[in-house]
Amino acid sequence: MTIDNFRKEIPSLAIVVPCYNESEAFSYCLSQLGECLSDLIKKKKIQPQSYILFVDDGSRDDTWTQIKAATQKCSFVRGVKLSRNRGHQIALMAGLSRADTDVTISIDADLQDDIRCIPIMVEKYSQGMDIVYGVRNDRSSDSLFKRMTANGFYWLMAKMGVQQVANHADFRLLSRRALQGLLAYKEQNLYIRGVVPLVGYPSDKVFYSRSSRIAGESKYPFRKMLALAMEGITSLTVAPLRLISVLGFLTCFLSLLGSIYVVVRKYFGEAIEGWASVEISIFFLGGVQLLCLGVIGEYIGKIYMEVKKRPKFLIQEEVRSSDSL
Repeated sequence: MTIDNFRKEIPSLAIVVPCYNESEAFSYCLSQLGECLSDLIKKKKIQPQSYILFVDDGSRDDTWTQIKAATQKCSFVRGVKLSRNRGHQIALMAGLSRADTDVTISIDADLQDDIRCIPIMVEKYSQGMDIVYGVRNDRSSDSLFKRMTANGFYWLMAKMGVQQVANHADFRLLSRRALQGLLAYKEQNLYIRGVVPLVGYPSDKVFYSRSSRIAGESKYPFRKMLALAMEGITSLTVAPLRLISVLGFLTCFLSLLGSIYVVVRKYFGEAIEGWASVEISIFFLGGVQLLCLGVIGEYIGKIYMEVKKRPKFLIQEEVRSSDSL
């Protein structure tokens, strides 16, 4: 099948929703996604056996209790509980690995991403697309600081050669073969937003404006955003290691110029007395060395985690309605 051929078969759909302490937002999320799923089934855009898969990432509140209750009331709801909190990206991968449908759409439980894009994504799949990215075209709801840091992050990633869709988080559609391609990436330090473009296959974008959070608190404070950025950079590019080499060359070059300057001043009898310049040089070179060691240590740490080949997650419990068995 080529991109020019429409897919004539009606696909089955799984909506994967990672959840961490989403007690306040869960009921709203369930009702909205349930209506969206029901509407698509009525319009015969997806198969009746399509479902929503909630992944509890070791929540400390009653999120899992609500998920279990929803599976008893709604035949289209399934739930997976991880043995402990593993982070958003790992929880998402856990949910994706349990999906068994033609099409998988991932979305966060806060529903800040526009669910009205889901029918458009399904339509683009029918037109031959294997990957459909949900892309924000308006960041006016973000603070100035968040807009500046986000734009700076995407700019930096692009400069380092990382193939990443700007202003795209984890709201996307994956066909069965695209999902299988993603699951073939076995590394522990997995930055999904950067790996999906590496999978290839025909892709498209759906643009939307992100809304404010309905309930609860954001699970991505600045600390976690910074950690995610570091994960993305060190998982997908060795550019920082190359920058260390450039920085070392520039430092040596500046030191050479400084040495020439001192020799010339000494030759003309204008030797500089005091220790200030020496102290500045020592502190500067010491800081550069520590920075370089830190970057190298980050990569060595990732190698250390990879060679252990530990499982990314363990599933404690999995539930679904008896009607869907």
